[in-house]
Amino acid sequence: MNVTSCMKRDVVSVLAKTTIREAANIFVKKHIGLLPVVDDTGRPIGVIGMRDLLTLELPDFVTFLADVDFVHDFGAVENTHPSARNLNKTVKTLMKPAITVEEECGLLRAYALMLQHNLHDMPVISNDGKLMGITSRVDIGVAILSTWPKTDK
Repeated sequence: MNVTSCMKRDVVSVLAKTTIREAANIFVKKHIGLLPVVDDTGRPIGVIGMRDLLTLELPDFVTFLADVDFVHDFGAVENTHPSARNLNKTVKTLMKPAITVEEECGLLRAYALMLQHNLHDMPVISNDGKLMGITSRVDIGVAILSTWPKTDK
């Protein structure tokens, strides 16, 4: 089996000029965790994830702490939001490089890449580099487990 057997085909993507505010609205409306950023030809040039957007909301001190278990409440910080200036920046300022797999990629190789790069979702591209879909650890895991024998023989 390959990743096309378990990927999501109805993929939402954005151009690099899309604002962070517009991207956030897409995350909310579509209930997604990863948004591929594509060029004018539909080829992925980056990705922006829910984690990237929520980082804008986290207080700066969180990045300096090795452990936040002792912080029971962020207090007034819980009600802050990113500035309009930050929300009007383009997704290009936040996007990470797109780690992709081609449509023929086997499930175990795709899963191994996701583990290696600490990804939960990954864009799938065609042989000519265009975005075809997105696969997730869950998609791949379910596809693999579904091939296991149903009974002992």
